[in-house]
Amino acid sequence: MQSNAQSAVSVVSPEVLLQRARDLVPQIAERAEETAQNRRVPDETIQAMQDAGLFRVLQPKAYGGYEMDPNVFYDIAMILAEGCMSTAWVYGIVGVHNWQLALFDPRAAEDVWKDDTSTLVASTYMPKGQVTPVEGGFKFSGRWGFSSGIDHCEWVLLGGLIFNEGQPPEYRTFLLPRSDFRVEDTWHTMGLKGTGSNDIIVEDAFVPEYRTHKATDGFNGTNPGKDTFTAPLYKIPFGQIFVRAVSSAAIGALVGATKVFQDWATDWTGNMGSKTAEQAPAQMAVADALVAADEMKLVLHRNFDEILDSVRQNQPLSIERRLHFRYQAAQVVDRCAERVSRLMGAAGGRGIFTDFSLHRYFLDIHTARAHYANNAHMFGSNFGGVMLGRDNTDVFI
Repeated sequence: MQSNAQSAVSVVSPEVLLQRARDLVPQIAERAEETAQNRRVPDETIQAMQDAGLFRVLQPKAYGGYEMDPNVFYDIAMILAEGCMSTAWVYGIVGVHNWQLALFDPRAAEDVWKDDTSTLVASTYMPKGQVTPVEGGFKFSGRWGFSSGIDHCEWVLLGGLIFNEGQPPEYRTFLLPRSDFRVEDTWHTMGLKGTGSNDIIVEDAFVPEYRTHKATDGFNGTNPGKDTFTAPLYKIPFGQIFVRAVSSAAIGALVGATKVFQDWATDWTGNMGSKTAEQAPAQMAVADALVAADEMKLVLHRNFDEILDSVRQNQPLSIERRLHFRYQAAQVVDRCAERVSRLMGAAGGRGIFTDFSLHRYFLDIHTARAHYANNAHMFGSNFGGVMLGRDNTDVFI
């Protein structure tokens, strides 16, 4: 499977990768304002993450990847987010695609990585594609929003629906090279400014059948790549992996915001003559943020330990358990937003000035609430409904 054109990649330990991520945080934080102003992660930052091997965590070993535990991947995202949530958001979303490619027909991974195993893939899963079946594949057109990190990627994964008479629409992900799409600069937002989540436009491109992936295969574990990419990692349900890629950065950002607040508040005396560090609202805001972040990390690790145990024992998780984990992932950003809001409130008048970086964490975390996967009410209602005897309405679990 591995192409002769690929260069050897040295395998490293999770501990080394986590330390490399920590070592990058100061420079990521230093570039955070530049990242926001330019509305994209700097090329130097992407290259630094590439050099550190961070994008290879979930990538198949056949293509220079490490095939590590998902918890390593999410831990890296949380560490990076302490310095800049936009950077961590791009890492999480782009990095998770190196996992998803292993679900496709193996020819798709060969197309992407045959010449360069560091090639990156972006996405936008909105079911916006207009799909026409043709011999050998599909004609594909459409416009999609919110493609995070697209400036740094040579391929993109796009959502589309196939309509068959008398059957429900079939959702698939379509994999296209940069030559088949163009990017339109639309990303002018209140937060997560540096993610560069611009629009993608495709006009009548041909996508071969093997470069599509059915959502039902991701749900049922019947992926075309299952006999080639056989690690337990690639038997995890797609929905469980992706939703954590768009929520975990918020946990790290909350930790980063708390550190900024601590550094400032420890010696700050307000205009009314009282020290912030002696005020109960400030003390409680710090305590609650740190404890909540710790709890969310523990739940994340517990859930993926359980998921991988079930895969290794060939005992699929129940729908109820999958919905439970799904709801916990969706809760993360709301919980982080509530805590970072308390930090902003405890900062008083200082918090509203743009030279105080707490406001960036505040805006980034609140912006992440807009992602469909972070709609806690929707997924909580479905989970609660199933536990009360109603039918499940979510297949993205």
